[in-house]
Amino acid sequence: MSRSVKIQWLAGPEEHDYPAAQSYLNLIYDDKQARRMVAALKASTVIQFKAKDIFRASGLSLLGTSNTHVVKDRDKILAGKQISPILLVRESANGKVVIADGYHRLCAVYSFDEDAMIPCKIA
Repeated sequence: MSRSVKIQWLAGPEEHDYPAAQSYLNLIYDDKQARRMVAALKASTVIQFKAKDIFRASGLSLLGTSNTHVVKDRDKILAGKQISPILLVRESANGKVVIADGYHRLCAVYSFDEDAMIPCKIA
């Protein structure tokens, strides 16, 4: 892993994170269900999980540090800028977690510390 870096987090997701989550969730679920999930995310509180556990639960691959979006988020972290918590949805039927918003942020944080605690909202 890279040198030790202090990752700064916002207290909650930014407003534009919710429409981004909705857009992604609309690819997987019908509009009504996606809207319900986003409403549940907005109402939930921020909790934390380890980066490596979120990846394991999602079943997604880690994007490399050459991905332009990951680079952008790594640069924010290195500059000491606050980043937004990620938005997760439990997919109980498949025993997975859907990363509704924040996949690139998660990959950027993981590149510094796989054990980093990630602030999340989960529905």
